[in-house]
Amino acid sequence: MDSGNRLGDIEITDPKAMRALAHPVRLAILERLQREGPATATQLSPHVGATPSVTSWHLRHLAGFGLVRDAADGGTDRRERRWEAAARGFRLRVPEDAEGTSAARALSWEMFARAADLPERWATETEPALEPAWRRLGGLANTRIVVSVEELAGIEDAIEAVLAPYVMRDRETRPPGTRGVRLLRYALPEAAPGAGEGADA
Repeated sequence: MDSGNRLGDIEITDPKAMRALAHPVRLAILERLQREGPATATQLSPHVGATPSVTSWHLRHLAGFGLVRDAADGGTDRRERRWEAAARGFRLRVPEDAEGTSAARALSWEMFARAADLPERWATETEPALEPAWRRLGGLANTRIVVSVEELAGIEDAIEAVLAPYVMRDRETRPPGTRGVRLLRYALPEAAPGAGEGADA
């Protein structure tokens, strides 16, 4: 796994690591550490739906694949071991073999399931209380484009170039009034056109 991309993500290529992460508790742990910073298993437990001992087991499993690690400020008390995410995010590089494809699909499905109710919860719980300026900028867009593989790769690269300064900056450099914003990006290529269908249909 490598974190050489501009968003500071770990790139997961190992099917075993994909399968390890394709678990709701482990995904919840990793997401919480990435969003909130270092924590102990006891602190994570109420947020991930597992007991402290089970949470600790999942943390060690994630550590075996380099996805979490001991926090820099972890201290010496192993009973209160503090963990941190190894990177700000992660991405998959889908292997072309059957095992890798299957593992990537399992993780993708778990990620889709985890994010499925986020828009509804935002619309019912968060949006009504937002200030008008934030409310105007929230919501979703559903845009269909017709592109080549190379063009879609270029779009993804351009999006990352725009996001990178905001993802990578330290807390101390954020201007006043900032708050977390979840950007859900789905790139969902359609099936190849059937016989007699135009590419721009």
